[in-house]
Amino acid sequence: MTRQGDARRHESADPLRQVIIEAADELYYANGFRAVGMDALRQRAGVSLKRLYTVFPSKESIVLAVLDYRHQIWADEIAAAVAQQATPRDRLLAIYDYLAGWFRSDSFRGCVFINAFGELASESPAVATKAADHKRDFRRYMERLATEAGFSEELGDQLMLLAEGAQTTAAITGDSSMALKARRAAETLLGAEASAQAQSVP
Repeated sequence: MTRQGDARRHESADPLRQVIIEAADELYYANGFRAVGMDALRQRAGVSLKRLYTVFPSKESIVLAVLDYRHQIWADEIAAAVAQQATPRDRLLAIYDYLAGWFRSDSFRGCVFINAFGELASESPAVATKAADHKRDFRRYMERLATEAGFSEELGDQLMLLAEGAQTTAAITGDSSMALKARRAAETLLGAEASAQAQSVP
């Protein structure tokens, strides 16, 4: 299964635009956003600098396109992992199984949205907004999974925080076990809320 840390082709109405996005995605994720100049991107994409600027008028516009690309990969792959599970509870825990596989990949460099926010948010409000939108979308997704399983939205928020913390800690420390530790913490939270719900029934 393709992980978020690996490039994956999505169909595009403009093949050249997609080639540039995928080249930028690989370079930015591996090396950082600031470290990659337009000339390096031109070489990786196999286009002239003039053609590159025709498709994307600025580096910021490329970064935003890459973040859109990564958001769709994340959403598609999380949804696919969740859909493989039969029960609502297992669908919640599937998030951490997905993360465990991603963390073990050689290309794992953490969350690209956190990386982009850390490097560029102070100078690009558009990048900051894109990163915030991605995190809000994941939060809403976890809340929905939680309520579908009969739990509270707040539990969905707590499970989202576990997943986010695991991503950051694994990226900084290189410890891929953070996903499974987050999964065990998630199981504890699920059990505690289920117990509380059972006790509240007259």
